[in-house]
Parts: sequence; C-alpha cells; structure tokens
Amino acid sequence: MTTPFGFASSAADVAAGIDLTGRRAVVTGGSSGIGVETARALAVTGAEVTLAVRDTAAGERVAKDIAAATGNRRVHVGRLDLTDPASVAAFAAAWQGPLHVLVNNAGVMACPEQYTELGWEMQFATNHLGHFALANGLHRALAADGSARIVVVSSTGHQSSPVVFDDVNFAFRAYDPWLAYGQSKTANVLFAVEATRRWREDGITANALMPGAIYTNLQRHTGGRGSGKVPAELIKTVEQGAATSVLLATSPLLEGIGARYFVDCNETETETVDRRTGNLHGVARYALDPANAQRLWSLSENLLATGG
Repeated sequence: MTTPFGFASSAADVAAGIDLTGRRAVVTGGSSGIGVETARALAVTGAEVTLAVRDTAAGERVAKDIAAATGNRRVHVGRLDLTDPASVAAFAAAWQGPLHVLVNNAGVMACPEQYTELGWEMQFATNHLGHFALANGLHRALAADGSARIVVVSSTGHQSSPVVFDDVNFAFRAYDPWLAYGQSKTANVLFAVEATRRWREDGITANALMPGAIYTNLQRHTGGRGSGKVPAELIKTVEQGAATSVLLATSPLLEGIGARYFVDCNETETETVDRRTGNLHGVARYALDPANAQRLWSLSENLLATGG
C-alpha cells in the first residue's frame, strides 16, 4: 500500500489532522531518539501517552517537555526494563483499562557481547523477547479496544541475518554484533506477522517498519554513525525518523492492515528479497515467512517459560 507521505515527511506531518482524543498509547524507549518524537506526535493528536522507560528520571523530563510543548497533560511515565521479565510483568500488571496503540520502539544496536541474567543474548532479549513479553502481557488491554495497533520498529539490518533458531544466544556461533542485531530485527518483523495472525480476531494488527538512518543514542556502540555505510543524503532527522512509526500508529489508511513491512511511510516498494539489497529498502523473504513466525513465537514462549 502507498500513502501521501515519504522519505522527507516528519512525524508532525503524518500526525496533522489526526484526532486520537480518548485513546491511549504506550511508547517503549520514549525518553530518547525517535521514541521522543513518536510520543510527541501522538500527544499532539490528543492521545494519552505513556513513556515506558528504564530511566524514569529522563522519562519525567521528556514527559514534562512534551506536555508543555503540546498542551497535552496526559503524558505519563512507567518503568520498564525489557531485559528483566519481572519488570515487564510488573508494567503489564499495573496497566488498567484498554490500550489502543503499543509502539515497540526501544532497542540496542551492535552492542559488545553481553547476556542477561537469564543467559539471553542482549540484543535478542531487548529488541525481541522483552517486547514479545510486553505485548503478550498487555494482550487483554489491546483486545479490549477492538481495533488496537502494535507498531514494531525493525531495521534494514534484518537482512544481515535470519533468526538462527538452534542458536539464538550464540552458544555455538562466534558472536558478531551485527549478526546479533540482524537476528533481533528479523525477529521484530516475524513477531508482527504472527501477532496479526493470532490476534486479528481480537481486532489487533501489527506492522513492522524501518525508520531510516538516524543519528541517535542507538549508535552509541558504533561511534555514533551506525554502520557508517549510509550516504549523507539518506540520513534523516529524528523527526523524519519517527514518521513511519506515527503513520502506522495513527493513519486511517492502516485500519485492519497488519503483518506488513514499511519504509519511508509506505509499504516497501521492493518485493521480498532473497539476498541483501545494499540499500535501505526491501524485506527479506525469511522475515515474512509464516512458518518462521510461528516457530519464533513458540521458541519465545518457551524461553520465557523456562527462563533459559
């Protein structure tokens, strides 16, 4: 599907004219980078927005700034550590009432080899497993709306690696930060595919997106410039980087649409690909494969159930 927006569109452009008064949204990682601009644009529409963050002091500062800038006082902060199942469970348990939009925005990129206390590789744990647990924990609240949306921030980096089901935690493979990142971003797309299949009857749809190349704190492990391979003319501002997330969260054009992958505010115009494209577009065939999506869901459930 196509929309009137594109590469240069900002989150404010996409949100213009949208009224989400009375609706509620959660943005993970809402205290930095494109999460801030996503939350700001949602607040402009009149939505009640909760920033789900590890650093609640930073979150409170951002919430105060958004409230002052938009006039929307319904901007809240909740503590959420995606690498800690207990923290995720506590956030979900504390939620009261319906939830209309969940933006799975938080993430880490190309970090040195690290593992959570449960032995999960850090990027897979943060980018996928934590969000998987959060969405499942909030499922009842999402289903209560009847037309809720889950927005999943993925990346063209997913083309670096499929999910290696027999070794998601690099127990056998030599750790590579970009392969680990790619695997986690593939998992993001597969989650959107399977969540839509499982929850469509509840009115819940999920879509994944590539926000673009943006210089934010996400690049702290890579010298502040991501892969360093993106031409300067393809670098987006933070406001532009948040646009596709806001589109998927708010646009009437997305009503009832799920299990798709978007770039520059449009479903990627490149067909599913069987090898790396070398550009910021295209979605790997393995990332949209329904069998892979179901297998990942089962694996994720098992990891969370067994804690290992």
